[in-house]
Amino acid sequence: MGDMSGSPVIRGSVSLPEAELMWRFSRSSGPGGQHVNTSDSQVELRFDLANTDALPEVWKARALERLASRLVDGVVSVRASEHRSQWRNREMAMTRLAALLAEATAPPPKPRRATKIPRGINERRLRNKKQRSETKRGRSGQGWG
Repeated sequence: MGDMSGSPVIRGSVSLPEAELMWRFSRSSGPGGQHVNTSDSQVELRFDLANTDALPEVWKARALERLASRLVDGVVSVRASEHRSQWRNREMAMTRLAALLAEATAPPPKPRRATKIPRGINERRLRNKKQRSETKRGRSGQGWG
């Protein structure tokens, strides 16, 4: 991904087509001195998630559900303005979008299987608890002075 020659890979062999990525550049706040006033180094990368055919339907449905709060008319957008150079901000935005979509399309985790606590462990815990209770009761000060 460092050379920005191809389209961003989401997972496996699935990648976003370059034609579906919408770029917008604007002046960036932040480092750069006088240079920042003349160059459009802030990058906004937009991807129409709702209307793409690049992702499998299952992934698309999963991503639309998980990113619902970030979407505007089915379009997800990512900004980058940390670097002074537009090129590095473009790389940053592309990496962020790929990571965001990879996380959003990931399969749900396997459900946790409940396990039974062995009886010996439970009994030991209760024994220790009772012992601690006795120790504390012994500190109450009754019978002193």
